[in-house]
Amino acid sequence: MPSVRKKTNKTGQVFYEIRVSRGRGQSYLTNRWYPPEGWSQRAIDRELARQAAEFERRVKAGEVVSRVERAAQEAEAARLAAQIKTVRQYADEIFLPAKSLTLAENTRSLYEMFLRRHILPAIGDFRMQEVTPAMLTKTIFNFQKIGAAHSSVLTLHVVLHGLFEMAALDGTIELSPMGKVKRPARPKDERADEAEKALTAERLAYVLDCAANEPLKWQTYIGLAADTGARRGELCGLQWQDIDWKGGVIHIERNLQYSPREGVYLTLPKTGKGRVVDVGTETLALLHRLREDQASSCVSQWVFTQDGTADPMFPTSPTRYFRRFGEKYGIQGFHPHLLRHSSASISLTSGADQKSVAERLGHSDAVMLRRYVHATPESIRRAGQIVRDKLKEA
Repeated sequence: MPSVRKKTNKTGQVFYEIRVSRGRGQSYLTNRWYPPEGWSQRAIDRELARQAAEFERRVKAGEVVSRVERAAQEAEAARLAAQIKTVRQYADEIFLPAKSLTLAENTRSLYEMFLRRHILPAIGDFRMQEVTPAMLTKTIFNFQKIGAAHSSVLTLHVVLHGLFEMAALDGTIELSPMGKVKRPARPKDERADEAEKALTAERLAYVLDCAANEPLKWQTYIGLAADTGARRGELCGLQWQDIDWKGGVIHIERNLQYSPREGVYLTLPKTGKGRVVDVGTETLALLHRLREDQASSCVSQWVFTQDGTADPMFPTSPTRYFRRFGEKYGIQGFHPHLLRHSSASISLTSGADQKSVAERLGHSDAVMLRRYVHATPESIRRAGQIVRDKLKEA
């Protein structure tokens, strides 16, 4: 169990020191948490318990190390860097281990997938110093030729950039060849069809009508996703204790994820903190029905469970189900993120302020919401009318 002590720093600011023991013969690790101004003691105690539990989890998972241990790791990395010869060796012994310490597991897994499938088969056996900008450009071009989505091509570019930038920083190579590789542009024949990026209010209503014909669990999942814009893993990680029935809100406190290396695991929401999201009366009614239905077969803390069990829904199950749902009802490219995208887009084009939508979606930066704004005929008409109205007032 972590121990917690209330302390004050040199400037008089109050903080809490969280200390976790790693067992006999090993030094303990500490972390500081500063409570926001104006918080009640009850709110502080609740958040402090969550912070302590998460820090203990990270310590036990080896994600946190002492300064001495980190220095030893860096020294070992430098020693290995001097011996690394091929791109494959560098990726396996330096790049991926380093990313394991700094990236979320899903992102690390994505990096590894791009390396194994698309980078190492092309340049893995070359010496790091032998890789040229032309070779990297060809690797990206060949990926485009097989029909990869533009977003995937950009991810490939990011992974390559990170790989060779790290090698340049640690002295394995003098300069990164990616400095002379142009960021991939979207192909001219790839239509950026806005209708495919976000559903209109009418189209989203059609999805909800179709969902009414589906099993209650999926009807509730789709309704909740459309209502709140929550991420797939956040909904899979939702527990009954997170629902405030009287207040009509849900507390999003965790994110259920899967990776080939870790299996199914719990982590914090993407921004590293929880949030409170209001839900409509129809969505609450669906949740009530689901709770009663679930209680007839099992007792579970999870809102969405595997059929007939108390175990949480597998994090990738919604993606598979949505694909079948889209094929059944003629909804092209239907996937969980489309509901999040659509919920945000409808809110923004209907006049909601960007900061509020950012908080609701759990975005750390409201500027990121630009990706969700998709003009509709109604919003375009309203934009023109605003100009006309202002001219009349002048």
